[in-house]
Amino acid sequence: MITASRRQLLAGAGLAALGNAMPGITWAAPPVAAKADLFVGTGGHGHTFPGPSLPYGMAQLGPDTNNIGWDACSGYHRDDRSIMGFSHTHLSGTGIGDMLDILVVPTRQPLMLQPGPVGDPDKGYRQRFSDEYAEPGYYRVRLESGVQAELTVTERCGLHRYRFPGGPAHILIDFAHAMLDSSDKGGLIENASLAVDSDGTLTGSRTVNRWAKGRHIHFAMRLSRKPDRVEFFGDDDVPAAKGATNVAGSKLKVALFFDDAGGDPILIKTGLSGVDVKGARDALAEIPGWDFDAVHTAARSAWARALNRIRVSGGTEAQRTIMASALYHAQLAPTLFADRDGRYVGLDRQVHQVAQGERAYSAYSLWDTYRALHPLLTLINRDQATLLVHDLIRQTQQSPYGPPVWTLQGSETGCMIGWHSVSVLAEAHAKGIEADYAAAWPNIRRRAFDRDYKDSDGSLGRGYYYDLNYIPADKIWESVSRTQEYAYDDWAMAHLAEAAGAKDDAAALRQRSRNYRNVIDPNIGFARPRFADGSWWGKYDPIQLGHDVPKWRDYTEANGWQATFLNQHDVYGLIEHFGGDAVFEGKLDALFNGPSTLPANAPPDIAGLVGQYAHGNEPDQHVAYLYAYCGAPWKTQAMVRRLLTEMYKADPDGVIGNDDCGQMSAWFVLSALGFYPVDPVSAIYVFGSPLFDVAEVDVGNGRTLTVRANGNGPDRPYVQSARWRGKPWTKNWIAHSELIQGGELVFEMGARPSRFGAAKRDRPPSFARGPA
Repeated sequence: MITASRRQLLAGAGLAALGNAMPGITWAAPPVAAKADLFVGTGGHGHTFPGPSLPYGMAQLGPDTNNIGWDACSGYHRDDRSIMGFSHTHLSGTGIGDMLDILVVPTRQPLMLQPGPVGDPDKGYRQRFSDEYAEPGYYRVRLESGVQAELTVTERCGLHRYRFPGGPAHILIDFAHAMLDSSDKGGLIENASLAVDSDGTLTGSRTVNRWAKGRHIHFAMRLSRKPDRVEFFGDDDVPAAKGATNVAGSKLKVALFFDDAGGDPILIKTGLSGVDVKGARDALAEIPGWDFDAVHTAARSAWARALNRIRVSGGTEAQRTIMASALYHAQLAPTLFADRDGRYVGLDRQVHQVAQGERAYSAYSLWDTYRALHPLLTLINRDQATLLVHDLIRQTQQSPYGPPVWTLQGSETGCMIGWHSVSVLAEAHAKGIEADYAAAWPNIRRRAFDRDYKDSDGSLGRGYYYDLNYIPADKIWESVSRTQEYAYDDWAMAHLAEAAGAKDDAAALRQRSRNYRNVIDPNIGFARPRFADGSWWGKYDPIQLGHDVPKWRDYTEANGWQATFLNQHDVYGLIEHFGGDAVFEGKLDALFNGPSTLPANAPPDIAGLVGQYAHGNEPDQHVAYLYAYCGAPWKTQAMVRRLLTEMYKADPDGVIGNDDCGQMSAWFVLSALGFYPVDPVSAIYVFGSPLFDVAEVDVGNGRTLTVRANGNGPDRPYVQSARWRGKPWTKNWIAHSELIQGGELVFEMGARPSRFGAAKRDRPPSFARGPA
C-alpha cells in the first residue's frame, strides 16, 4: 500500500483526490511561499504602489501616475493610464500622501517641464505605458516614447535601466515633484539645490513641508553614460545660465540630453539620505558597479527569504496569492532612515548616530499598525521587531512629544489619536524582547501624568481626561474615541511602569485604563458623546459621527456603533458594563446584522461594511473576535472566515480600505493562520478560523510553527476541537510564549458550530483575568 507522511496527506476541500481506489485520501504539495502580486491594493482605495523596495528599505522606487488627490497618496493608481516618471520614495497604503522624491523622466519626446493633467497626457511630459510587470524587488514597463524602463533597489539606493531606441533623447530630473494637496499652506518645497560635480555626480537637497513638515531629503546620482548636454532650470522653469553647473531655489529641474540614446542601456543609480549629501554619496557604495541583474537578483533573494517565513497549502490559488501579497505589504514599513554610517535625523531634528547593529526607521503608522502588524513581526521576525523597539525607545527619548504617534522622516506628524507606540513597547516587553525600556519611561511618564507636557494633535484633551476621567464632547474634537484610546494607552503604560519599577504609577494607570466606560452609556448600550457638565448628547444617533453635524466629530474615523466596541484590554469589564454575556452577544449580533448606512459626512475610510462593522478601517478590526469572550466562539469563526473571503481579493481592488502601512495585510495574515491579538499587550492570540489546510511559520531559532486545519473547506469554518503539540487543547486562545517555541497546532474543522472554547474556563484572559 502507498504510504505518505502527514505533511503529504492533507484533508480538506479543494485538493486533488488520489482516486477511487483510496477514497477519502487527498494529496497536495507541501506548503510553499506563494507568489506575491504587487498590484494588489493599487486600485480602489488601497493606496499601495508596485515599485521595488527591499524589506523595510529606505529606497522605495516606483512609477508615479498622479500626485494630486486622495487616491494618489502612494503616487500610483492602477486606473491611471499614464506615468509621470519614477520617484525614489513612496508611502504604502496611507490615507495621507507625501514623499515622491526625485522624479526621473526618461523620454524621446520634446523637452517639457510640466507633467500635465492625468486626464490629458499629451499636455505634458507624461507618457502612456504598456507591458507593465512587477515582482518583489523589480519593476518593468514600456513607455509610449519607446523607452523600456526597469527598476530595482538596494536598501538606500535606487537603480534604473533604460533602453532607448536610436536617436536623441533626454532624462529629466524633476526635483519640484511632490505630493500636492489643497490643505498645503506656504512653501511646499524650500531650500532646494541641484549641482553636478566634476566627476559627473548630480547631487541635490530640499526641504519638504507636506504631511511631515520640514523633512529633508538629499540625493546623489550617477549615470552609466555621460550626457552630451546638461541644462538646469530654476523656479518658474526659468533656464539657468548656459553652462551652469548648479541651481538653487524651490522648484528645480535638470535635463540630461543624449544625442543618440540608443545602443547600450543607460543606467542611473541614486543614493538617498535624510542627513546630508555626504550620506547620499555614501549610499552609492551599495551599488559599486553597473550590474543591474546582480542587484535585481540580490533583491529577489532578500524577498524570497522574507516571504518564505510563511508557507501555505490548501485554499484557492487566489487566496494563496492574497496571503503572499499581504505578507509582502506587511514588510514594507517602517522604512529605514539611517545612513550607512549610522547617522539619522531624530524627532528633535538633531543628527544622531545609532550604535553598530542598530537602525533608525521612519513611517510608523502606529494608530494602525500596533494592532496586527507589530504583533505579526514578533512572531515571524523577532530580530526586526527588536530593531523597531530599540528605535521607538530612542524616538521616545528624543521627541519633544515623548512616545511617537505617527512619525515620518524626522517629523512627528501627530496624525490620528493616542500614542500607541507604548502598546508596541509594552507588547514587546511582555513577549520577552530585550530592550532598555527604562530609558523610555521618563518621557512616557510625562505623557501619562504631566498636563503641561507638549501635546501634538494626537494627545489633545489630556487635562480634561485627568480631571473628569473622560474627554468632553463640547471641548475637544473626537472626544469619545480619544477617551477610549487614551485608556488603552494607559493600559500599555501601566505595563511599562511595572517594567520600570514604578509600582504606584502602574496601579494608577491600570485604574485609569478603565476610563473607557465613562463614555459608554450603560442605559442605551452605546459609546455616546458626553459634555463637560456630565450630561450625555440627548439626540443621540449611533449612525452619526458627531453631535454637531457636519462641523464636529465625536469619533475618530468611526461612528457610535463602531466606537462602542473599541475596548481591547478589559473585555470582561465591557461585558459587565453591558449587562452580561447574553446582552453583549446580542449587541455584537446587532452590529454585524444592522443596516450598512452611513451619514453623508462619513469619511471614505469607513469602508468594508458588514452591518455597521467597518473592516476597511482599524478601530473595530478586533471585534469579530469578541464573541470568544462571551461564550460564542463559533460566531467569531464564522465572521472571521467571512471577512477573510469577502474583504480581500487577488486583484488591484483587493484591499477593502487603505492598507495603512501593512495593517490591513497583517490582519489577513494572522487571521488566515487562525488567530489574532485582540489586545497585543496581553501577549495572547484568540482563535478564529484558519483559512488554509496547512501553514508553516518560521518563528526563529530554527523553530517552525505548523498550523493544520483538518477537514477544512469553504463551507467548514467551524473549529470542532484542537490539539497543541499532540495534546488536546480546549482553550480558544493561546499565548505567544507557546507559539514562539514552535510545534504543531491542529484544528479539526466542521460545517456546524461546536461548543469548542465556549466554557468560561477556556475563554481568553482580559485585564489579566477571566470572566466573572
